[in-house]
Amino acid sequence: MKTRIEIYKGDITKLKVDAIVNTANTSLLGGGGVDGAIHRAAGYELLDFNRKLDGCATGEAKISPGFKLPAKYIIHTVGPVWNGENNNEEKLLVSCYKNSMKLAVENKIKTIAFPSISTGVYHFPLERATKIAITEVKKFLEKNESIEKVIFVCFDEETYSAYQKMLK
Repeated sequence: MKTRIEIYKGDITKLKVDAIVNTANTSLLGGGGVDGAIHRAAGYELLDFNRKLDGCATGEAKISPGFKLPAKYIIHTVGPVWNGENNNEEKLLVSCYKNSMKLAVENKIKTIAFPSISTGVYHFPLERATKIAITEVKKFLEKNESIEKVIFVCFDEETYSAYQKMLK
């Protein structure tokens, strides 16, 4: 299992994988943080394509081509905004991972990279989010052999350390 999960500190837009996951907002038309970086790196074609996707609900996932990214695809998922567990945030975050992995399998994706969903401007507590991410990916990989590698991409040292600690 550990050979199929990797933790990487760096820029998700630079990875040459089959798919990167975008922590999108419900419009799928770009925003700040990871979402903004992915839109800038992919080019204007991503915005044009995503207009046709008609948005995405929290916890769901949709797919687009990677356009100018090294990744072939972008899986867009909308993470929950942390509200102190008052709005099923944990269940919604679980759904982000499940639906992204399901979409990856449906599209014959072998390598996928996830950012730390909802831990930035959506303020989901880092340790809780990390536990959900690793737990859900491990569960999925135990039942599905088609995905060869999952990379958790961490932008900063705090997130990288949290993922390293949780994976052990």
